Amino acid sequence: MMKFETVDKQSIFTRLDFRTKLLMMVVITLIAFVWESPVTGGILTLIVGTACIFAGVKLEYLSTVLKVMIPFYILIVIVMGFFNIDQVKILLNTETLTPIFSVPKEWFWIGGLTMNQEGIIYGLNIVFKTLTMVLIIPLGIFTTDINDMVVGMVKANIPYKIVFIFSSTLRFFPLLLEEIQGILEAQRLRGLALEKMGIIKKITVYATIAVPLILNAMAKSQKLEVVLQSKAFSGSSKRTYLHESLLTQTDYICMIGFVILLIVTTILYFNWGVGKFPWLLYS
Repeated sequence: MMKFETVDKQSIFTRLDFRTKLLMMVVITLIAFVWESPVTGGILTLIVGTACIFAGVKLEYLSTVLKVMIPFYILIVIVMGFFNIDQVKILLNTETLTPIFSVPKEWFWIGGLTMNQEGIIYGLNIVFKTLTMVLIIPLGIFTTDINDMVVGMVKANIPYKIVFIFSSTLRFFPLLLEEIQGILEAQRLRGLALEKMGIIKKITVYATIAVPLILNAMAKSQKLEVVLQSKAFSGSSKRTYLHESLLTQTDYICMIGFVILLIVTTILYFNWGVGKFPWLLYS
């Protein structure tokens, strides 16, 4: 039986209350969203990625994320280099950009376009920005038991219906993955060798898996609906919980630290330009 992925290693992140980790995810996401400099964005991404490794997030998961995102990141850098001209000029307060190369004018559609250095650098900022937001999620989610997560969200005064939907989704994904593995194993027993197939053939096979997978998922969701109705589910958080969520001294220290971090980065950004696009690169 597959289960929701959590880390096996004990660290400070596994000992923190989920409310603390919620604040951490919000603060880091806000900072990553506001910062425009690839220097500060890259440093933040490196810190969050290092924290993920320290917390015990599997390298296999991190490498899978990178493999999936790399094609999109390459596309973002190329598009920003060619087309993000006006915004970069406003950020740098300049009328001229540094050209790298120009596409021959006779080329269809993209003929005459110029790749700019500043656009590529801004594209790297978007890459680091999104990668930080992607990595901060497993740092908060994978280091928390799903039951502690539910209680922590309820204690944070998040509506219980939202908490229930969130927890049900986290429990439902492993079941879907188990269904996929079961269907693939059944097809292998019938002589289907996915390892020897090309990418197009694999896509066709996975498309055929989607039909029974969706039908089984709908059947499970209908059973869950029947169970909730039979138990008169009202979405009220006024109930007893097997697991308790308590804030420790470490939680309070970390919460204060995250709030101070947000305040300091905001002051540095607006008063001294730390985190703005030209910082260290064009200042």
